[in-house]
This record gives sequence, C-alpha cells and structure tokens, in this order.
Amino acid sequence: MLLADERRAVVDGGNAMVRAGLTTGTGGNVSRICRRRGLVAISPSGLEYAAMRPEDVALVDLDGLMVEGGYQPSSELGFHLAIYRRRPDAGAVVHTHSVYATTLACLGWELPAVHYLVGFAGRKVPVAPYATFGTDELAVNVAAALGPDQNAVLLANHGLVAVGADMRAALNTAEEVEFVARVYYQAQCAGTPVILPDREMDVVIAKFKTYGKPRTEGSES
Repeated sequence: MLLADERRAVVDGGNAMVRAGLTTGTGGNVSRICRRRGLVAISPSGLEYAAMRPEDVALVDLDGLMVEGGYQPSSELGFHLAIYRRRPDAGAVVHTHSVYATTLACLGWELPAVHYLVGFAGRKVPVAPYATFGTDELAVNVAAALGPDQNAVLLANHGLVAVGADMRAALNTAEEVEFVARVYYQAQCAGTPVILPDREMDVVIAKFKTYGKPRTEGSES
C-alpha cells in the first residue's frame, strides 16, 4: 500500500475530528500530503470515519488523478489541492463543520482577535465568499483567502478550513478556532467584545513559533 503513514494519519485525523466535536457523521474531510512523492492522501467521499481503514483512503496526484484507494476522494479535493499549491509549508488540511465556527460563517462574520488563541490561525480568521461545495469556484475562494501567514479560513455558509505542518497542527488550529469562535459569539450576545490590537497579536504569533517545540541548548527555563 502506497503512503501507509499518510493514509493512517487521515484515518486518525478524521476520528480525532469527530471525537473533538468538530464534525458529525461523514461531514468534513482531512488530507495529508507527501511532497517528496507528489501525492495526497485524502478522506474518501461518504464513508464514516469510524469505519475507515487506511486502504480506503484515496490517494491522488497533484492534478487530482486517482492513484490508489478503495473509494472516491472527498468532493472537496479541489480546495485541498489548491491549498497545497498555494502553501508549500502546509502538510495537512482539515475541513470541519464545527458549530460555532460555522455559525460565524453563516453570519458572514470574520473571527477577530477577541482572544489571543486566535493566533494559531493568524491575526484573525477571514471569511471566504460562498460557492457551492466541491466546485472550482470554492477552491479558488479558499486558496485566495488563505494567505501566506493565515492558517485558517471560514467558508461562508459552510464551515472552517485549517492547515498545519502536519495533521496534529491542523487539528489543533481547528480546535482553537472553534473555542475562540464560541467565545466571540457568546461575547457578542452579552455585549461588545474587546478586540486585541494587531501589535499584541504580532507578539502572540511570534511566541507561538516556539510553542510546543523542544528546548534548545542555552534557552532559559
């Protein structure tokens, strides 16, 4: 089986997404790229994550042509490939239908820096314009909204896309965005949220670059 590790990462990522409450049923999709081989492992269309096996995961090339797998790739393959082309640093893509992030997307609200943890995604989380799921138009909209320093984007009337160097990083960003989206929505219901300034978010984002990284020789404890 080609790319066994990447395909297992897709299975594990899909199940982690369900356990975290970021989607339900067969909703959402996840992928992992092997840039050395020029291949992408992506969750198959319409298969429940709990029933998914590594050999079921679709394996495609960067043109979207099927290479191996027991099922057709996700209908959202287009924006996964568009993201990998635009973001050479991206190793994994996670698409969720998490409740609060999707609520903001349906309201057409971007997610500002109401809490510093939005820094996992960038200074804020913008909204990509609506397009029908699975279309080239949606792929273009998502890739355009996901700039070089942006790790998440809301899809209008749809959900959330998060990227990371690997599956763990992409899922972590999706979870943090969902937390901040809930805080923002609840704060909006209670009053007027206070938004952190860009200069503070620049400090936060810089600090996040060493978050979870091994301690280097000579660094302070």
